[in-house]
Amino acid sequence: MRRLLRCIALGALATGLVACGPPRKSVFPPAISIQEMTVQPDGQWQLTVRIQNNSYGGMNFRSVDGELTVAELVPVRLHSRFDLDIPAFAGDITRINVLPTAEMSQALKTAATKGSSGSVPYSVTGRASAKPEQEDKARDFEFRGNNWLSPVPGIPNTWR
Repeated sequence: MRRLLRCIALGALATGLVACGPPRKSVFPPAISIQEMTVQPDGQWQLTVRIQNNSYGGMNFRSVDGELTVAELVPVRLHSRFDLDIPAFAGDITRINVLPTAEMSQALKTAATKGSSGSVPYSVTGRASAKPEQEDKARDFEFRGNNWLSPVPGIPNTWR
């Protein structure tokens, strides 16, 4: 009987010590989308990319490496290095310049002729490198998103 009581006491003590440690915060992949796109005079597109941290803890985002597909055409590379500390369930932006294909630029021009009712579908896929606040090193998170770009009324060469 004493032996059983010792085992129960030891188990309760071990459980109590484990419960004293800091809680682990759940980490989830970010959501990445284009908040705004501006067509530059040289033909490049300046993307304002929104990174939404969907985790229960803050994360330090370091890079995005993926593809941007517009109107289901041949994708272009979406790549940038930066240093963004984003708190839990918050978002921030970074700017990325891309050189679109001629077909992508033509798809925008065609949609722009329809005014504010014109829109073009886009998708972003790839990996975002980030370091969760409770971890020692960064890791890669897959992202995938689809949405639409529409011209902004009264602001030429700008899409949201």
